[in-house]
Formats: sequence, structure tokens, C-alpha cells
Amino acid sequence: QVHMVESGGGLVQAGGSLRLSCRAARMITSTFNPSTMGWYRQVLGKQREFIASISSTGRTNYIDPVKGRFIISRDNAKKTVYLEMNSLKPEDTAVYYCNNVVAPSPWGKGTLVNVSP
Repeated sequence: QVHMVESGGGLVQAGGSLRLSCRAARMITSTFNPSTMGWYRQVLGKQREFIASISSTGRTNYIDPVKGRFIISRDNAKKTVYLEMNSLKPEDTAVYYCNNVVAPSPWGKGTLVNVSP
């Protein structure tokens, strides 16, 4: 049974934008709302890496390579986390996942972002 449902990926040229969505399908609202949620990405053959998080109060955190280009947000009513990605670069190509940062649920299938030069 799927816990995290990511969507919004696709093929985009360098410099373009995408908006990813992640619905916490099996998290109840009382668990989702106070949770810090994060986005991660995994390049084929490499480990999954953390890229951004948002706390229950809206406090955000980003790794340096995406600062100023990516924006994480959340809609508690929809149990959904978003990642707006701008000025995309070929090195952003990866499968993107989301999860609870502190107490991860089983990982979803992710959504593939492919940035062409």
C-alpha cells in the first residue's frame, strides 16, 4: 500500500521549471500536520540525498545547490508537500521523493525529473 505519492516530474530543458507534488496518502492529518516533511532525490547508482524540508510552522531548509532555485511548501488540508523547481540544471536530473524527515514512512515510487542541456 502506497504511503507517499509523488508526481509532477518530466522532461524539461535547462533553465526551465517544474512543480512537484507529494501526497502523504496514508498519514492521518494529526500526524502530517506536526511533521517536518522533506524532499529527497536519487541519481541512478548513487544514494538518496536530502534536498529540502519544511517544518510544521513553515520553517524551511535547503541544501546549498538548490538554494535560491527551489521552494518547498505544504498544504496541510491536502496532506501535500510541494517543490517548485526553477532554473533547472542537468545535474538536477534524478528521481525525487518526499517523506517525513524524523519518522519516515515507506518510500514511494518517486517522480523522475530529467533536465536536458
